[in-house]
Amino acid sequence: MRIGLVCPYSLTIPGGVQGQVLSLADALAQLGHDVRVLGPCDGPPPSSSVTPLGDSIPTAANGSMAPIAPDPSAQLRIIRALRDERFDIVNLHEPLAPGVTNTALLFKSQPLVGTFHAAGESAAYRWLNPLVRWLARKLDARVAVSNDARDMAMTAVGGTYEVLFNGVDLAPYAVASPAPSTQPTIFFLGRHEPRKGLGVLLDAMGELPPGVRLWVASDGPDTSELRQKVAGDSRIEWLGRISNAEKIRRLRAADVFCAPSLGGESFGVVLLEAMAAGTPVVASDLPGYANVARADQDAVLVPPGDSHALAGALQRVLSDSALSKALVESGCRRSEQFSMVHLAERYVGIFEQVLGR
Repeated sequence: MRIGLVCPYSLTIPGGVQGQVLSLADALAQLGHDVRVLGPCDGPPPSSSVTPLGDSIPTAANGSMAPIAPDPSAQLRIIRALRDERFDIVNLHEPLAPGVTNTALLFKSQPLVGTFHAAGESAAYRWLNPLVRWLARKLDARVAVSNDARDMAMTAVGGTYEVLFNGVDLAPYAVASPAPSTQPTIFFLGRHEPRKGLGVLLDAMGELPPGVRLWVASDGPDTSELRQKVAGDSRIEWLGRISNAEKIRRLRAADVFCAPSLGGESFGVVLLEAMAAGTPVVASDLPGYANVARADQDAVLVPPGDSHALAGALQRVLSDSALSKALVESGCRRSEQFSMVHLAERYVGIFEQVLGR
């Protein structure tokens, strides 16, 4: 099959949807399919299989800033690319997001499968409901990455959905060398914005022993304010944006991975990545994270926004070697259930069904 994957978000900016699209493309190629990824790129494309559609514009969405490309030039590029590439089928990720996936729906020229990632509420769905419902009817099949994402999409635009949980490419985690670490270390990776809960984790650090170190990766609109909040705390190392290889090295070296999000998470891919790296997880008890991590089996889950409970959970994992070992063993088994290759096989089945119709 010749398959096109379209992502509305900049493929050169780290993000959950972008990571899934690129990994899914690799897994589909491993299965013998001819795959191209189309999406905005702010800089050189991350892979030779990517067709860049122009720069992105940060836009507020779902409590975050989404790097989408709503400008006319990007829309012309996606229309031309879909015409020239002659795909057998096209998979639109967040098909109703403003920009290139929306345009691909509007100017449909191939069978289309839509994958819905977002959970919670969408102002655009609410304000533009008749339009998005009309566009959604152009999809030949619909996939949701979690029950929450399915429920949001069903409420907004109706229809039926097959739930295919996100996947993780396990191979890089088995061979990566860990980054050097000589102290008990917590690792945080996420955009520095309120819903990711980094401020809660920084508050929790105030209750942890002096010897505990924190690695903070990525950046965001709140970076300066958060750094000022803990200025002078030498235990906290601000890494900035890091490569995928560096992310894996840090995950493998950390003593615990912390995901203190406050909400808006439809699926916890980053939790799966930590489990695949053999790192115990402490995370907020959110429905999206519960899709991945079973409480007290694969992770220790705490009420979102409770810095005291978060500090207690982190201290438990750092000080209780038996608990840490049990979380790692269960987490590794759990991550194997979400193999990206298995997910790609499920998508191929859906593509074949659509083409058969």
